[in-house]
Amino acid sequence: MNFKEVFSQSFDAIRSNKIRSFLTLLALVIGVFSVLVSTTAVAVLDSYFTNTLSIMGSDVLTIQKSPAIQMGPRDASLRNRKNITFQNAEDLEERMRLAEGMSIEEGFSYTDVKYNDRETDPDIRIVGSNENYLENNAFEIEDGRNFTPEDIQYRRSFAILGKDIQTELFANEDPLQKIIRIDGKPYTVIGVLKSKGQIFGNSFDEFVMIPYTTAINVYGGNRSIGIQVRAPEITKIQETIDEVSGIMRVIRDVFPGEENDFEIVTNDSLTGTFDVFTTALYLGGAFIGFITLLGAGIGVMNIMLVSVTERTKEIGIRKAVGATRKAIVSQFLVEAILICQVGGLIGMILGIFAGNMMAVVIDTTPVIPLWSVLGSFFGMLLVGVIFGVYPAYKAAQLDPIESLRYE
Repeated sequence: MNFKEVFSQSFDAIRSNKIRSFLTLLALVIGVFSVLVSTTAVAVLDSYFTNTLSIMGSDVLTIQKSPAIQMGPRDASLRNRKNITFQNAEDLEERMRLAEGMSIEEGFSYTDVKYNDRETDPDIRIVGSNENYLENNAFEIEDGRNFTPEDIQYRRSFAILGKDIQTELFANEDPLQKIIRIDGKPYTVIGVLKSKGQIFGNSFDEFVMIPYTTAINVYGGNRSIGIQVRAPEITKIQETIDEVSGIMRVIRDVFPGEENDFEIVTNDSLTGTFDVFTTALYLGGAFIGFITLLGAGIGVMNIMLVSVTERTKEIGIRKAVGATRKAIVSQFLVEAILICQVGGLIGMILGIFAGNMMAVVIDTTPVIPLWSVLGSFFGMLLVGVIFGVYPAYKAAQLDPIESLRYE
């Protein structure tokens, strides 16, 4: 018996028992769907996180009071850490030799921005920093200029607008040299930034930057800030971390042998933490999928055993006209594999579609996790073989005489 004939007979057997086949397919679809929907959703998040980090320079370090990502309850030692101050930042800039481009990372206020009779929503982030902030955060000037060291030193009331602010307040006119008001204070617009996009619906372009020295005068400087610096090149990241760590320990009076009372965060460290998180999600999804597919496989075996019983007389007739045991095994095994692959294909399509709803929600590119698709394909092939072997073997072992008498 050739493969084409075996396949045709298996397909006819599945089609002739629609309800039984549908119930078997349903269990298989749910199993594969549960695997694909979870892995696809996690793959979307993983891709989005990686793409977002790529917007930031991979050579940028951030010094801050607390870890960027914290699992579980916050440790008491973290709460008791001293603030990282503006003086710390200025001392670091003065002492560092390898690191370069120190900038302040601090949001001083969330408020509205006004120009004449136009006004934004009251949730615009007011960032206080210096001339290095734009390069450290991968922003580009579209029009106008960046801050100069003199602007910072003399605490000038200048402002650089994110693209969203320009669009909202200056849709039909040039914003440069115009006076905007923030919390009642006037600022002269000296620059506008190119658009950078958004993450999880939060725009990178919805902010106004002013000199941090000016911001201290207006909002006060008693706060914990973030400090950003750059490594001179990507291969010297670790050397830069070592230098910055040593300087900060001296500045903050951390004694030898004591742990740092600050964190140094890089893209790699964030990626490593996120990879641990996504790996746990992948493993959790795979385990749930394995349990579901195990149940589905048992269902396939049960249905195939029922099929053998129902088709006992048919098996007897086939043996009586010369069908070999190998041919009987082949037919039932192919039948089990075929129904598993059809269920797997439907589950894959539905799982990938449902998982990519996450991409729609966070407004990013859809992802098809090929490794998961291939794993599901070969997994269903394995399920079909493992759980189809025994029913096929039982069918092949039936006595043709007894089978012909079966009613």
